[in-house]
Amino acid sequence: MSSTLRWPDTQMLFWHRELPPLDGEPIAEHVVEADSSRVPGTLAHRDELWDRCYHELMANAKSRLVQEVARLAGHYAHVLDESITPKHDDAAGEAWLHGRFVYMLYRRQTAERSINP
Repeated sequence: MSSTLRWPDTQMLFWHRELPPLDGEPIAEHVVEADSSRVPGTLAHRDELWDRCYHELMANAKSRLVQEVARLAGHYAHVLDESITPKHDDAAGEAWLHGRFVYMLYRRQTAERSINP
């Protein structure tokens, strides 16, 4: 059995204005946090480092969201809010990005439930 995360064949994550499918029943609001890797906290190449950290943070956040949807037996996640903050470790001379993502977990309605509300 492989421990590698397998991405779903259908869209599972919906960001801000994207709406999840109509068959989704809201279950509960949750929070996922993720970080980028640490980079040298210098001013040289600051924009390149920020972009690299941002893309890595978003990839880590998507991976965490997929894991949480599966763990909570859901089908979709609708990200409602995100907060991204820079972090610094002056002793190590490193910086990274930290993200906090608030999402609504959805499950597909069963045929019986959608017919008999």
